[in-house]
Amino acid sequence: MADREREPVLVADAGSSSVHLTVFANDGTVLASYDDMSAPGDNMAGQLRDLLRYAPAPTAVGHRIVHGGPELRRHTLVDDDVRDALQRTADLAPSHVPPALRVLDAARELLPNVPHVACFDTVFHTGLPAAAREFAVPETWRGEFGVRRYGFHGLSYAWALARTAELLGQRPKKLRVVMAYLGGGCSACAVRDGVSVDTTMGFTPLDGLVMSRRSGAVDPSALTWLQTRHNLTAPEIDDALNHHSGLLALSGSSGDTRDLVRDRAAGDDRAALALDVFTHHCRRGIAAMAASLDRLDALVFTGGIGEDQPEVREEICSGLGILGVSGNLRVPKAAGDAEDAVPAAQLVSAPDAAVPVVVVPTGEVRQIDRETRKVLRAR
Repeated sequence: MADREREPVLVADAGSSSVHLTVFANDGTVLASYDDMSAPGDNMAGQLRDLLRYAPAPTAVGHRIVHGGPELRRHTLVDDDVRDALQRTADLAPSHVPPALRVLDAARELLPNVPHVACFDTVFHTGLPAAAREFAVPETWRGEFGVRRYGFHGLSYAWALARTAELLGQRPKKLRVVMAYLGGGCSACAVRDGVSVDTTMGFTPLDGLVMSRRSGAVDPSALTWLQTRHNLTAPEIDDALNHHSGLLALSGSSGDTRDLVRDRAAGDDRAALALDVFTHHCRRGIAAMAASLDRLDALVFTGGIGEDQPEVREEICSGLGILGVSGNLRVPKAAGDAEDAVPAAQLVSAPDAAVPVVVVPTGEVRQIDRETRKVLRAR
């Protein structure tokens, strides 16, 4: 097992509109990578072959799977039974799981003699207390159908928590923090003693904060009203909420906060409204997560917006004085271009701030590499 741990691991991170393949050495060095900003297609096996022509042959493959559903509650080796269980969860995250399964199937066919490990974003939240986990819906829905709060972005949260602990000179199990993953998808999470105790996303990655093209939380009666009064079908509503809502719907122009910050400065009222709604919902979500803690050791931002959008961070934090968080944040130093470098957490609040504000570059692919090796060590 020790020999295998020193060998390369291929990490596959596939979503609805991109594929990222990275081969890591056991010390975190990037040995090879491939990025395609389009959805995984029928040529996935060919893309994998192209990478493996110049990459070291992997001794294992780690796959990011957004939703483990009620059956898969830990990172696990993939066999035919696990693959069947993954298929049963696919419709819980239809924009994320089916593309990942296309990559998984292609990789298993191309590399049948190496272990494949499914790493789930939901695992980080499996210990949610019942009060945070359960929806107030009929018992059959909860027990038989598995309707509950699962939570997402867990691989990024696990990485961000460890980096924050290093920065603050603490052990993760000693920390009480609120973390906000702000990117194409957005969520917030409360961590007490190193464990997720509350999070804004629920049964699917649609719930919670306003996102780039996703609505976030919406009154469920509004949806049934749209069905009964305006004859919208369930697929039409699902498509609208997942692909045509959020910042894009509010602004009418873009789901990218960089565009909206620029457009607002040029006098675009709808861009201003979109940013106001977004930052308001972020503050509300962060404050709600803080209510699950008895103290706040840090507020942590990660994800594309969380890392790279200082205007958004400032607007969120300047409105959180009730939590002891203050604005006037500095812009973190650029991480540099070294692909092998492990991006470090940075303190962006004043050194004497009552609550430190931390920015952590997203590291979910590195976390998948680490979790894959942990599963292999446990075999």
